[in-house]
Amino acid sequence: MKCLYCECTESKVVDSRATDERTIRRRRECVGCGRRFTTYETIEVSPVLVVKNNGTREAFNAEKVRNGIVKSCEKRPVPITVIDDIVLDISKQVYNSLEGEVSSKEIGEMVMERLKKVDEVAYVRYASVYRSFKDISSFMSELKQMMKAERSERKNK
Repeated sequence: MKCLYCECTESKVVDSRATDERTIRRRRECVGCGRRFTTYETIEVSPVLVVKNNGTREAFNAEKVRNGIVKSCEKRPVPITVIDDIVLDISKQVYNSLEGEVSSKEIGEMVMERLKKVDEVAYVRYASVYRSFKDISSFMSELKQMMKAERSERKNK
């Protein structure tokens, strides 16, 4: 880090404090001239691209995931903290995969997997948009699968 005043490359940190989850503010003092200046360190996140069904790519946006979940949970007893936890969990999974690309299908499956555990109605709402149910029979097919899985869970307990 070069001093703004004398361009000396050595400085000592006088004070550090976090400004948010990803940024640290550091107050530095130049070893050469003794003047002080402030620097900010942020975590560099390499972008993850989402490959959509039509083949286009766009940067992963956790806010889009959040908006979809919020919509499916409207008028349901799902606290916003639970929604935020789901979004954070999915974001971590996407970034921790160390892949440069992830398909929108994978993200949709991650959302449905978590919504199923939280609220079945929200899950069905999300699945109906995500899986593009074309008619009532495809919708009923999904419900039957859910009911079958629930019955087998009860038997195993």
